[in-house]
Amino acid sequence: MSVTPKLRAVTTYRLKEMKLAGEKIAMLTAYDYTMARIMDRSGIDVILVGDSAANVVAGYETTVPMTLDSMIYHGRSVARGVERALVVVDLPFGTYQGDSKLALQSAVRIMKETEADAVKLEGGSEIIESVERILCAGIPVMGHLGLTPQSINKYGTYTVRAKEESEATKLISDAHLLEDTGCFSIVVEKIPAALGRKVAGELSIPIIGIGGGDVDGQVLVSYDMLGITGEFSPRFLRRYDDLHTRMTDAFKHYIDDVKSCDFPSESERY
Repeated sequence: MSVTPKLRAVTTYRLKEMKLAGEKIAMLTAYDYTMARIMDRSGIDVILVGDSAANVVAGYETTVPMTLDSMIYHGRSVARGVERALVVVDLPFGTYQGDSKLALQSAVRIMKETEADAVKLEGGSEIIESVERILCAGIPVMGHLGLTPQSINKYGTYTVRAKEESEATKLISDAHLLEDTGCFSIVVEKIPAALGRKVAGELSIPIIGIGGGDVDGQVLVSYDMLGITGEFSPRFLRRYDDLHTRMTDAFKHYIDDVKSCDFPSESERY
């Protein structure tokens, strides 16, 4: 029996190599063991344990109610199902803004209790002390700029961000700041495509878009791209299946079979 632990094929260093080689990075969200295992075996590069679980799993309107304990639960479940992909866990709202010591404590808990590979934080210069403290502990950090869902109550809308020159200039500045501080990658959400290209061209770390144009990689919420959710339909979302309809049909078929005594059949009984 080998004493050397099995290493995952995708690392933060590997992502940078992919950018240099012009190989696009594929990233999706997952919140449980079964979905993560299917994604990993399909060849996904990065799995984000997103606080979007608040929306698609828990039924909240925003990501704000998500707790650290909840993120640890989902992160632990996902990490158990993954052998190859890089697993990144969102730090939820209230666990890093304005208190870098709390940010480090939160990140350490995630890394120790989930066995994930990295954490993700939303924001730029406003949270840079938290980013620095987490990085100093040896924990990889992915940044997140543009539309930052945890700040929805501040902005009051999910509209495209950084359309104005002043906000675009700040986003570029924040992106450079995050890279210079040591972030290994940045997600840019719902920004003009030209701005996304500019950021990806200026930075040496991978830029992953969700409504950010043709950058170094893409990320979508799995429930959205599978068509499980139906109410959320932004321009950047491509639905690769209609599982809502297929699941509904399967459930109805099962209900009919039970009601008609067709299930269980003779061969399905002991």
